[in-house]
Amino acid sequence: MGVVGRRSACVAILMILALMTSPSTWAVTVTSCDRQLTIERPPQRAVSHDITLTAMLLDLGLRQRMVGYSGISGWKTVEPAMQAQLDGLPELAARYPSLENLLDADADFFFAGWNYGMRIGGEVTPASLARFGIPVYELSESCAHVMPKRVASLDDVYTDLRNLGRIFAVEDRAETLVQGMQARIAAVSAQLGEQPTRPRVFVYDSGEGLPFSAGRLGMPQSLIAAAGGRNVMDGVAANWMQVGWEAVVEQDPELILIVDYGERTAAQKRDFLLQHPALQGVTAIREQRFVVLSYLAVTPSLDNVAAIEVLAAALHPEAFAQ
Repeated sequence: MGVVGRRSACVAILMILALMTSPSTWAVTVTSCDRQLTIERPPQRAVSHDITLTAMLLDLGLRQRMVGYSGISGWKTVEPAMQAQLDGLPELAARYPSLENLLDADADFFFAGWNYGMRIGGEVTPASLARFGIPVYELSESCAHVMPKRVASLDDVYTDLRNLGRIFAVEDRAETLVQGMQARIAAVSAQLGEQPTRPRVFVYDSGEGLPFSAGRLGMPQSLIAAAGGRNVMDGVAANWMQVGWEAVVEQDPELILIVDYGERTAAQKRDFLLQHPALQGVTAIREQRFVVLSYLAVTPSLDNVAAIEVLAAALHPEAFAQ
């Protein structure tokens, strides 16, 4: 083959390779809330919001494809292991990010949710970012804010992991994480067996004048159910919301789940509840039955598995006596 022939062959090979790796042949489409989201190429400059969503990207091994995160230091405390992974990665905003924050970072992908970095009618939304070519994937649990209400499920976590796996072309890693979660949850279910009762659980996030808790659209609903309990606020069609102390007294929870984050420590929250005049007749207060879990553990994340394990052992100690 002459030089021209070899050159022609090389050009042909390069053209075939270019077609094989072009955005149009790779592009993936996933469902994000009520939208069909198409990603033309795996993101290389991703930004995540909140400790929950940031942890999910880190668990998928995507640290090197992130240019920043937001919404952590303003509200949350990061565990040392996670902080080590975040070192060197800038926090674009301590609370809610602005459009300017994302544009200045030259982001090519934003992983957020409704009330997780985005607010209805706010400056940062999938529509506003689309004008600048920044695709947004919405946390599935948060879709209750913009879609017909549905009970939160662990399937939301699995869906997000698998969709992110497709978006970043790390499907095998995502599937390994999902199967690991499912195996541990199945082990808890097997150990619980058929329990005759489902102890009543109240989720206490924060608040003194009115408590902030989780309804049936929030992830704690699914965690409590998987642990063999019942969320006493399962009659409320909301994910996180304020309720009245009288509603807590009426439901008489047998265990209180304290979410450990914010300006007040878990111990301070516990002491406040123990001293609250209206709660003195509540079973969980009289018996001082509390479980403390981190914010990360009660919002969609891989830590949901550990939350279920801890809750199940607290609600049904006889099943986990060994």
